[in-house]
Amino acid sequence: MKITFVLPCPCLSGGIRVVGIYAKQLQQRGHEVTLVSVPNAAPSWRSQIKSFLRGHGFQHRVSRPPSHLDQLTMEHRKLSRYRPILDADVPDADVVVATWWETANWVAKLSPQKGKKVYLLQHYEIFDYLPVDQVKATWKLPLHKIVVAQWLADIAAQEYGDHDVSCVLNGIDPTLFFAPPRTKQAVPTVGLVHSQAYWKGSDIALKAITIAQATIPNLQVVAFGHEPASDPGLPAGIRYWQKPAQTSLRDIYAQCDAWLFPSRFEGFGLPILEAMACRTPVIGSPAGAAPELLADGAGMLVQPEDPEDMARAIVQMAQMSATDWQQMSDRAYDRVAGYTWTEAADQVEAVLMKLVNDSPHQLAIPINPLCPQMLS
Repeated sequence: MKITFVLPCPCLSGGIRVVGIYAKQLQQRGHEVTLVSVPNAAPSWRSQIKSFLRGHGFQHRVSRPPSHLDQLTMEHRKLSRYRPILDADVPDADVVVATWWETANWVAKLSPQKGKKVYLLQHYEIFDYLPVDQVKATWKLPLHKIVVAQWLADIAAQEYGDHDVSCVLNGIDPTLFFAPPRTKQAVPTVGLVHSQAYWKGSDIALKAITIAQATIPNLQVVAFGHEPASDPGLPAGIRYWQKPAQTSLRDIYAQCDAWLFPSRFEGFGLPILEAMACRTPVIGSPAGAAPELLADGAGMLVQPEDPEDMARAIVQMAQMSATDWQQMSDRAYDRVAGYTWTEAADQVEAVLMKLVNDSPHQLAIPINPLCPQMLS
C-alpha cells in the first residue's frame, strides 16, 4: 500500500510519537509511507498583545521544533508555512490518514486519488483553547476512525452515531520496557509523570502523596517530566529526572511500588502500559485506557479529582504483604505482556488493507480483547 500521514507541526508529544511508530512499522512491512506536515502557525498579533499584557512577554513559537519524526527515513514533505494541506501537497496513494482535528478537515477535502480517508483519534480534543464546535464537527466527517481506547469508540457511537470504528490500543516496546520479577521496595516508593498541564493532574497526585505520608512517613517519591528540577510544583525530597532518555524510563518505573496516574482527561495514558510492563502496579483515575488496563486486580482505580481516595490506595499498596504485592505486580505484567507496537501495527495494517480492498461491511477484524471494538 501507499500510505500518507497528514500531520500538524511535529514535536515531542506522545501523539506524534505514536504516529511515528506506526509510520516506521508500516514502512518496515514494505508499504510506501509518506509524511506531510505543516510548521507551527505564527502567533497572531492579538495573542501577542494578550501575552504581553499578562506579563508573559511576546510569544516566540519555534516554527519546527525537534520531533519524534526526525530520525525516520521515509519521505517527509514539510510545508514552508502554516496553511491547509491541499491535493498538490499530497501524493496519490491508497490511504491518507488525518492525525489531528485540523488535519481531518484537510483530508476530508482531498480528492479520491489521494486514498481512502482515515482519522486516527488519540483524544477527544474538546479543550478550552481549541474551537470546540469545529473539533466536534470533525467527528462527523466521512473518514473511517481508528481510536486508541474504548472510551473514544463509545463517544463515536453514542454521541455521533458512528459504529463503524476500529479500536486499536497503543503498544509498548518490549526492548525498552521490561523488568524481572521483584519484591516490594525496602522503602515504600511511588512515582508519577510531573506536568504543569492541568489535565495531567500532577496536583492531585502530589496532594495524595502528602496525605499518605501522614500514615506512611517514610514514603518516597520519584518523578520525571519536561519541566526543570527547579519547578516550584515539585516537592522537596523528590527524586526527579528532566526529559530522561527512553532507555532510562524502565529503571525509574521499576524502583516504585506503585505508579500514580492522576489524569483528569487523557486520550490513552502510555505511562500506564509502560509501568505495568516494568511490573509496577498503577493507581489511576478512570481516564484514557485506565478502566480497561487496571481491571481485574491489575492495578487500582480511584475516584477522579479525589486525592483522598488516591492517598487511601497508596497506603493500601504500601501496607500490602510482600505476597499480595507480588501477585498484583504479576497481574499488571501479565495484563500487558505481549501487547507490543508490532501487534498494534498489525491491527492498523489489517484495518487499512480492508478499507483499500473495499471489503463489505461486518468485517471481523479481531482487536485486542482490552478494546473489543471491531471494524464493522
